[in-house]
Amino acid sequence: MEDGREASTNSLLKDECYADFLAEDFDVKTYTAQAIHHAVIAEQLAKLAQGISQLDKELHSQVVARHEDLLSQATGIESLEGVLQMMQTRISALQAAVDRIRTKIVDPYNKIVARITQLARLQVACDLLRRIIRILYLSKRLQGQFQGGSREITKAAQSLNELDYLSQGVDLSGIEVIENDLLLISRARLEVENQAKRLLEQGMEIQNPTQVGTALQVFYNLGSLRETISSVVGGYRTTIQDNITSALDIKGLTQPANPRGAPGRAVLPTPGNTAAFRAALWTNLEKLMDQICAACRQVQHLQKVLMKKRDPVTHVCFIDEIIKDGQPDILFTFWNDVTTTLSEEFHRATEASSFLKQAFEGEYPKLLRLYNELWRRLQQYSTSLQGALTSSGGIDASLDISAAESDSQDLFTHGKQDYNPEKALKDSLQPYEAAYLSKSLSRLFDPINLVFPMGGRNPPASDELDSIIKTISSELNVASVDPDLSVAVAKNAAKTVQLFCVKSEQLLCTQGDASQVIGPLTEGQRRNVAVVNSLYRLQQAVTKIVSGLGSCPAAAAEALSSSLEGVQALMSSAVLPLLQSVSDSIEAIIITLHQEDFSGPLSSPDKPDVPCSLYMKELQGFISRVMADYFRHFQCVDFIYESTESIAQRAIELFVRHTSLLRPLGEGGKMRLAADFAQMEMAVAPLCRRVSDLGKAYRMLRSFRPLLFQTSELIASSPAVGDLIPYSTLLHFLLTRAPSELKSPHQRAEWSIARYSQWLDDHPSERDRLTLLRGALEAYVQSVRARQGKEFAPIYPIMLQLLQRATSSTQEVRA
Repeated sequence: MEDGREASTNSLLKDECYADFLAEDFDVKTYTAQAIHHAVIAEQLAKLAQGISQLDKELHSQVVARHEDLLSQATGIESLEGVLQMMQTRISALQAAVDRIRTKIVDPYNKIVARITQLARLQVACDLLRRIIRILYLSKRLQGQFQGGSREITKAAQSLNELDYLSQGVDLSGIEVIENDLLLISRARLEVENQAKRLLEQGMEIQNPTQVGTALQVFYNLGSLRETISSVVGGYRTTIQDNITSALDIKGLTQPANPRGAPGRAVLPTPGNTAAFRAALWTNLEKLMDQICAACRQVQHLQKVLMKKRDPVTHVCFIDEIIKDGQPDILFTFWNDVTTTLSEEFHRATEASSFLKQAFEGEYPKLLRLYNELWRRLQQYSTSLQGALTSSGGIDASLDISAAESDSQDLFTHGKQDYNPEKALKDSLQPYEAAYLSKSLSRLFDPINLVFPMGGRNPPASDELDSIIKTISSELNVASVDPDLSVAVAKNAAKTVQLFCVKSEQLLCTQGDASQVIGPLTEGQRRNVAVVNSLYRLQQAVTKIVSGLGSCPAAAAEALSSSLEGVQALMSSAVLPLLQSVSDSIEAIIITLHQEDFSGPLSSPDKPDVPCSLYMKELQGFISRVMADYFRHFQCVDFIYESTESIAQRAIELFVRHTSLLRPLGEGGKMRLAADFAQMEMAVAPLCRRVSDLGKAYRMLRSFRPLLFQTSELIASSPAVGDLIPYSTLLHFLLTRAPSELKSPHQRAEWSIARYSQWLDDHPSERDRLTLLRGALEAYVQSVRARQGKEFAPIYPIMLQLLQRATSSTQEVRA
């Protein structure tokens, strides 16, 4: 049965005729119009009647099936109505109770609110009355203070400040009793502010700290100190910016030179009036520096007064009022703005005008001098201002002149720790400095490149060298206006000297004919002499310039002096091949003494000895010829003597070495050697100013000569041994008195004299030489024992003892 009802319900819902009735947006009028339109009204009505009948049946069946549930629901509804009626009754009772309570509370509350409102109005009225009474009193006092003139202006400002405080937060308009007083107060405030501004301007202009301090006190009392200071400093800043713009205005610079220029044409300086343009430019810049200096002085004076001035009531320092909240002081801010403006305006002006750029780059030292002069004047003014504030007798008592603050202070006491105000000023000139230094280097290099043409083979002449020196001197003189610029130009001058050295080095002859000492000067040697003389003249001229740099910083002189070291080194390398060749020739001549016979006895009285040996004559002639033919052409006498003195010392050392190696040596040979020792002094004399200047080598020569005729024991105990004469040299000399069985080290090694001399040069250490000599003595001992000899030669124990003393001495030196 249930299934049948569900089937009939589903069929009713699925029927398309009834589907429209289930839609949420079903409209009767629309449905009726559609039915009439389709002309199926009878059919639709039959369908609807059938549906209604079916629905009635369904409802009846539902009621029949669930009549018990429906009855129970009807009973529950009656119970719910009873509960709701009871709740309504209780709610009505509660509402009545609330109304009774409200009636008891509202009336007292309204009375309290009214009384509170009355009390607040009374308090406001009392406050207004107190303010009105105080305003009336201060107004009368203000009128009296005005009658006192400028002497009472600070008190008037204090009264105005209190009046402003009384007027804050309240509306005093419409109160007739004080209307006239309020008008008076407004006019008085304007008058006080105007008087204070005039007083501040006058005090700043004549640099009167008392007037400035009074004006600042007025503005402090008025509560507008910071705003007033900002306005004053801002006015100076604007004025300076206008002055910079006016000074660099290209139209203003060229207008005097061309007052009637054609309209619509660019105003640019022509070649004919460039001098007038630059004169006008530098005149404007000098005026600009004066204007900047004046403004900075006034701001600096203002800052100094702010730093000293304290309020007499609160004892607050005015500068603390300005720089509180971490703000920098006014002078730091002002100077930073001025330097930034200079940089920006100079950059803008030079970008817009190539003539300005050329003027600043070409005459940069003049521009830098103006900046340095500005900084110097500001520094001097800072010192004088500090002294004036410290020593002023009539200064306001509220200016603090305590000893702790009266010391000399920097312009930017409260500025940044790493801030350099002078550097900040000169930073605006950096682009022009770089361009000027570049052009300066070109001016220095141009004469050198001119006198050293490509493919040239001759050094510059005297007049050409003078031109180079004049250029260097001129650049340094122009740069002397500033220490840093002097150092930079000095470094450029040092580069110029280095370029001269590079060019000169390319002219030097380094081939074989540069070192020949057989014939006359070759072409290469003449050119080397000319190059050295040119370098010497440059060295002397630059040295003179360095000595004249008294006012320049030490770094400038050091830069030039260091470049001269390169000149000296090039001169040394230029003469080195010739010096080496001369030294080698002298050694070759000295070594020929071994080809002569020194073993003969004393000559008879009827045969006088020759004054010196053949090798010595050759040596004297060679040295005299070399000095006359080669070194005489050098103008740098001191430099040549410094070089040839080392040759002379080397010649003496070789002479003493080879005389100690002579074997055998007879009495006649000793006499000849003694004469050769005397002649040796004459031989090396041309190589130095005085033979005594040769130092240790000369003393060794003089000390060795007496040893020729002394006994072996005296020789071994001579005080000159070890100090002037090396132990190894003396042991070699004692070997000349030993038997042939005691061979010299080179004989034992089967070396030539030349090879042994080279070995001694390669081993300058006494330890190595003594080791070789010890081997010779040990070989002698072995040979004696091999032939079963009963005793050693008398010279052996002397040499052994001397060798032992020499060994211990060298060990002590090493320790």
